[in-house]
Amino acid sequence: MSLLPRVAVVILNWNGRRYLEQFLPSVLKTSYANSEIIVADNASSDDSITFLQSNFPSVKVVQNQENYGFAGGYNEALKLVEADYFVLLNSDVEVEPNWIDPVIALLEADKTAVAAQPKIRGFKNKDEFEYAGAAGGFLDKYGYPFCRGRIFDTLEYDTGQYEKSTEIFWASGAAFFIRASAWREVNGLDEDFFAHMEEIDLCWRLKIKGYKILYCPQSIVYHVGGGTLQAENPYKTYLNFRNNLFMLIKNLPPGKRFFTLFIRFWLDFVTLLKFLAEGKFKQARAINKAHLAFFSNLKKNLRKSKGTDYQKFNASGLYKGSIVWNYFAGKRTKFDNLDINKLN
Repeated sequence: MSLLPRVAVVILNWNGRRYLEQFLPSVLKTSYANSEIIVADNASSDDSITFLQSNFPSVKVVQNQENYGFAGGYNEALKLVEADYFVLLNSDVEVEPNWIDPVIALLEADKTAVAAQPKIRGFKNKDEFEYAGAAGGFLDKYGYPFCRGRIFDTLEYDTGQYEKSTEIFWASGAAFFIRASAWREVNGLDEDFFAHMEEIDLCWRLKIKGYKILYCPQSIVYHVGGGTLQAENPYKTYLNFRNNLFMLIKNLPPGKRFFTLFIRFWLDFVTLLKFLAEGKFKQARAINKAHLAFFSNLKKNLRKSKGTDYQKFNASGLYKGSIVWNYFAGKRTKFDNLDINKLN
């Protein structure tokens, strides 16, 4: 009888002692037989490390020398981790005991599948899908991410409508499963992102190589969300707009870059005007700052795309329509309302 693949569950922590205290016990009840629980600390200034050493001595602690952000923090920590699969798990996630087994079984059944996510529901409302990943991530033709179970700010209740395992475009960083070999093949997360959308960029790079990203409904986790940066934080707005543009310039084929970015800049400008009309001046400035950052990093990001071969690109999960138009003009607020003919 072959051994189960070795799984390392790595929780990135930054001043999150309260989340470790609340959610780590559920992770330690994981039933998967060949797993290791690791907390990677991003140079916290609270008492996270002392708390872990005193209360959870079985948990391995990796201490980063500074706060490298989500992307850099995981890149640094995973250099020191040996496993067949990595699970990047947010510190504000509650898991069920059997949450690992079905995802690993799904990935083991298809060697071309290299990353996956469980079903993600809200911690505060456990019957509702959660913003960060819901039932799997998709991307529209202008680079806007959305999920089955969540389009923009509209969340669906889980009534069993997304119980089939399927290919998706991106898996959520809240509970992100990936083969260690695939992680190393694409050099992990892009540290220039710091935080936000780095997992979408990673999945896009994996799909350019022809790999599959999967959603596993048999595994369920519950995510608080917004633990580090709240939705209205201008810095979060800046990171989201900047990183989305970074992602597009890096991963789009050369023939599609100019037109897609041209449309995106106009759509961003409309959002900026909306913020101004609502009196959200800091949010509007964040979009402007994001565009300036895009241009100042343009050459660097173009160098990252140099030599990329798009021949194997797996377009599953790519929506050939505009989710902005469908949602705001067409009032299609649920995934099942979308035109399935536009889904790859």
